[in-house]
Amino acid sequence: MSTAVQFHNRSPYLPGESSAKSIEKVLMLTLFNIFSSFSNYTMSVEENPVAAVDGTSDSSYSQKETSKTDGTGSKMNSAVIPNGKTDDPPTAPKCTPKPPAKPPRSYELDGAATGPSAEETKAVPLTTADLATTLAPAEQLWSSSRDRAVRLRMEGSGPGSETPATVHQMFLETVERFGDHPALVSKKDGQTVTLTWRQYYEQCCAAAKSFLKLGLERFHGVGILGFNSAEWFISDIGCILAGGLAAGIYTTNSPEACHYVAANCEANVLVVEDQKQLGKILKVKDQLPHLKAIVQYKGELQQKAPFLYTWDEFMKAGEDVPNEQLQTVIGSLRANECCTLIYTSGTTGNPKGVMLSHDNITWTARTVSKIINPNCGEEVLVSYLPLSHVAAQMIDVWCCMSLAGTTHFAQPDALKGSLANTLRETRPTGFLGVPRVWEKMQERMKAVGAKASPLRRRVADWAKSIGLEYGYSAMNGENVVPWGFMLSNSLVFKKVRAALGLDRCKLCCTGAAPITKETLEYFMSLNIPVKELYGMSESSGPHTISINEYRIGSCGKVIPGCKTKLENPDEDGNGEICFWGRHVFMGYLNMPDKTAESLDESGWLHSGDLGKHDEDDFLYITGRIKELIITAGGENIPPVPIEDAVKSEVPIISNAMLIGDKQKFLSMLLTLKCVMDDDGDPTDDLSPEALDFCRQHGVRATKVSEIIANKEPAIYKAIQEGVERVNATSTSNAQKVQKWVILDRDFTVGGGELGPTLKLRRPIVVKMYQERIDEMYAAAPERQ
Repeated sequence: MSTAVQFHNRSPYLPGESSAKSIEKVLMLTLFNIFSSFSNYTMSVEENPVAAVDGTSDSSYSQKETSKTDGTGSKMNSAVIPNGKTDDPPTAPKCTPKPPAKPPRSYELDGAATGPSAEETKAVPLTTADLATTLAPAEQLWSSSRDRAVRLRMEGSGPGSETPATVHQMFLETVERFGDHPALVSKKDGQTVTLTWRQYYEQCCAAAKSFLKLGLERFHGVGILGFNSAEWFISDIGCILAGGLAAGIYTTNSPEACHYVAANCEANVLVVEDQKQLGKILKVKDQLPHLKAIVQYKGELQQKAPFLYTWDEFMKAGEDVPNEQLQTVIGSLRANECCTLIYTSGTTGNPKGVMLSHDNITWTARTVSKIINPNCGEEVLVSYLPLSHVAAQMIDVWCCMSLAGTTHFAQPDALKGSLANTLRETRPTGFLGVPRVWEKMQERMKAVGAKASPLRRRVADWAKSIGLEYGYSAMNGENVVPWGFMLSNSLVFKKVRAALGLDRCKLCCTGAAPITKETLEYFMSLNIPVKELYGMSESSGPHTISINEYRIGSCGKVIPGCKTKLENPDEDGNGEICFWGRHVFMGYLNMPDKTAESLDESGWLHSGDLGKHDEDDFLYITGRIKELIITAGGENIPPVPIEDAVKSEVPIISNAMLIGDKQKFLSMLLTLKCVMDDDGDPTDDLSPEALDFCRQHGVRATKVSEIIANKEPAIYKAIQEGVERVNATSTSNAQKVQKWVILDRDFTVGGGELGPTLKLRRPIVVKMYQERIDEMYAAAPERQ
């Protein structure tokens, strides 16, 4: 990851201090006393005792700190200190892969690809020294057939012109150079189990041979249903090496949803985590004519059948398959053919199987990895987000492979609290969290901070105001460090990062759903800049990134070698965001019509998102075409900004969903913040932050049902006043929220309201609460 200037140790007593700074000195001394023992705290994301880090404040100090010590007490000129600086690990070899011994094939500028016939295959030796890239013949940039190759969007020069590679080739390059470096780290029965890159590769080859033994046919699927694990990775890559199509299945899927994916990819083998997931498959097994075997990778099988295998049995199944047979299959792989399927969440219909080629994966992973860190063997990641989602898979599996990094696996209950322990144990160098993860961290920290004494809160507000001022200064590239920042960083910010397990983390990212400015500024005020990424399953993950450069509210700039265009922009510059590059997918499996809707005749991918660029080419997402609410009066209204504003104004609100399509006015569904049980389901108990909100308004209620049953006047009034403040900022009357209702339970993945990445599933929510919605529109709205 990008390097930064290291913070220098600094004494809390500043030489040459004038009496004009007496107030600041008192505050700083107080700060020192309060936080001198901070490192003794034990904190988790769910239970964070950082009492000093509560709330926000507009207060700031105008004095600018323009010097720093060199460790001897003398001053020297100060440079901007990039956010989130950590101790740099030793420099490792550059990541630039060795060029193939044979020259790459020539490509026309428009991406026309010429390659050998399917018969021109050869065994691939276990060395990269003489690997030469070959492509299958292809005429079109897209395909919806599992066995049909596509032309690559090759450029004549620059990042888009690099030689295509298969997954096996990228894997082998890493193994050859970093074979003894740790690749995968798991916890099993309380013991740490580590696989080096060479061992990882050998196990993937063994799995590939077993898949061949079990009857995996070329371009048929292997469905993987389970939480992140080494077995998940090995199954995925083993399938690809054996010529199959790897397809992740969300663990929250119903048996019917699992059946759809398995049937759509014509899965020959399904790999499941445990008895719970196996039970889903057994319910639909008879409806899967292509299925030949099921492998369970955790726990013992509770039943015996010829088609059922434990993980150990599976890994031994292919021992008698000759190495030459596997090498022949590997040698037949082509970079412009499909190897992976990413299934969309299916919020507007059946899931679509996004076909990704070898080149989609390897080119994207290599391009992003070079930006993250030009050195290999340094990165440490924690894998916890669903691998069925493209973001987690691209970062955890493929970028980590390109970087020769180390992936630690979180526990299955990561999002219920154990993630914090894993982060502190592993101290990752990079961390990707969907917005809800960052929001939950923020809520817990603020809830604990709310219990602090008034003095602590005042000191915390002061420190955070300095942090926020510095954050914006660093973001804008200014050479200004606010007075007091160095002490705040040393006594507060560094300790917060360490308590969160992010002290080595040089890159904190968010993506997959919109995140509020409030949350971004909260973490920026703690010197933890959270940078937005933007992309789709159909773009192999990222299209724009914020790594070396970023702006609050922007999802960054387009990755090198790719292009963005805005289709049909309005007077404000908002248009549909369209992608071009080698990261653009092949097509949707067995869905030529849907493919044609997403890819135009020129090969541009239409995202369905609305956005605009600023003068520095940073991209800002302003809405989603399919999510736009079109009122009865014909006004187009993007819901997310209004929803975020209401949640920001009324802290007791957990989720807000705007309603009003084809209606005369806008309304809103609201949920209150509550405690989640061990299964991630909402309880009736108000969360600590919600309880604090109630106390501030003189309400003693402790349960969601009490507030709703009594229509607690003070709470309902506070919500209405918050809505009115949002309405006051509306550009037209049509954008004002006229009615709202509080629902009995919060939105969850298990309840169906949220997708696997915690994104709001709007059509499903409308169906679930149609009766409540109809009630709001049964009578004319009250005048606001």
